[in-house]
Amino acid sequence: MNTQPAQMKKGMQVPRAKMPERDPQERGNDFNEVPLGFTPLQAMLEASRCLVCQKEICRTGCPVNVPIKDFMILIANGDFPGALRKIREANSLPAICGRVCPQEDQCEKLCSLAKKYESVSIGYLERFVADMEMESGNIELPDRASATGLKVAIVGSGPSGLTCAGDLARLGHTVTIFEAFHVAGGVLMYGIPEFRLPKKTVQREIDYLKKLGVKFEFDTLVGRTVTIPELFQEGYQAVFIGTGAGLPVFMNIPGENLNGVYSANEFLTRVNLMKAYDFPHYDTPVMRGKKVAVIGGGNTAMDAVRCALRLGAEKAMIVYRRSAQEMPARKDEIHHAQAEGIIFHFLTAPVKITGNGDGWVTGMECLKMQLGEPDASGRRRPVPIPESDFALEVDTVVVAVGTSANPIVPGTTPGLATNKWGYILADPETGATNLPGVYAGGDIVTGAATVISAAGAGKRSAEAIHKYLMGTKENNFESNGSKD
Repeated sequence: MNTQPAQMKKGMQVPRAKMPERDPQERGNDFNEVPLGFTPLQAMLEASRCLVCQKEICRTGCPVNVPIKDFMILIANGDFPGALRKIREANSLPAICGRVCPQEDQCEKLCSLAKKYESVSIGYLERFVADMEMESGNIELPDRASATGLKVAIVGSGPSGLTCAGDLARLGHTVTIFEAFHVAGGVLMYGIPEFRLPKKTVQREIDYLKKLGVKFEFDTLVGRTVTIPELFQEGYQAVFIGTGAGLPVFMNIPGENLNGVYSANEFLTRVNLMKAYDFPHYDTPVMRGKKVAVIGGGNTAMDAVRCALRLGAEKAMIVYRRSAQEMPARKDEIHHAQAEGIIFHFLTAPVKITGNGDGWVTGMECLKMQLGEPDASGRRRPVPIPESDFALEVDTVVVAVGTSANPIVPGTTPGLATNKWGYILADPETGATNLPGVYAGGDIVTGAATVISAAGAGKRSAEAIHKYLMGTKENNFESNGSKD
């Protein structure tokens, strides 16, 4: 029986549910989460908009291949535990991905309703069922395979490492994650602010992995405390490298060495992981500037500028060299920033940071830009407008123009192939590197990307590692890369 015409009618008639969120004036003064989440009735009504398409096109946009149609049907029928069970067949981090993944550019972009109407709120619904379970305290664990007796080391506890670990644990392997910091989560903990991704939510997902049997070794910097060759000597049969791309990138303009200039990584790590926002309960120092400029247009820039506002900035500004249409940040994050009063300086490029005699930031010299022909990213290239220079009065500058590969693990793993930028060369389908038993995925392979793309890499590597360990397939990547 084909129910799609009836579903199509419902999908057209019922408007997309709007996520309730806290008042901008109120939330700009604290670090509590901004979106409030759906009620059960809102969730069921929103899920009922799904057209239940025979060709599940939306699923092809999901890097971890979540069975979207199936969990939509379960939510619409009020079976929230069943919906979460279905999601977890593919995704170990639903409460996280439901909050920070760019669904508008992935699954929701391909939703059939999006051709003429608004897509189903797939991300919000994923968050809803994950939160329902967490709030109930009734954590349901999946079936796990019998223990294989085989050991896998995971380097880094960001989204790729956590996903890889969870999948391998379900397959019966003994999994240990080695994390350089004192807590697990990687960028989920140190990079994404509390108001966008509460740390208790990340910790609950980590606790779920612990219940699956995943072990954690903290304060362990692989490449210094222990090397990958030494992990094999200790009895691990395979290693997955998911260290991310956390090395800051600067613009190489005059004045970047002045006091009051931060990389986004340092600024966000101080504020989030080290809880500088809760000073003096936590004694981490951070600049609480009154006139803060954040340079960049991605999610990291949005996170940093919204943190600056909450730390007391009277003017919290985004300085971005392209126009609003080219900004890579999520639409939700731009919307939230605008509602909170963030000032946007579009088509503006900093050329110099100025300071006083004591070495502290006092301003920033900028040029106005215009858009030329598209560059390699597909976005129109910003071109300086002659004699358009002007000055911005600022006391704090946060540089959020990207990151690069951390060289510690590649530099201490003899023979591991990297490209000229220092990223590890790995098979995109399996994560296999050129070294037997060594796999890699996430930002350390691709460069800075999204949480869900890193999770997808971890998932594919887990499958490949399992096959490698069980002797069903050799997964060595023959690369033509160089060890730079």
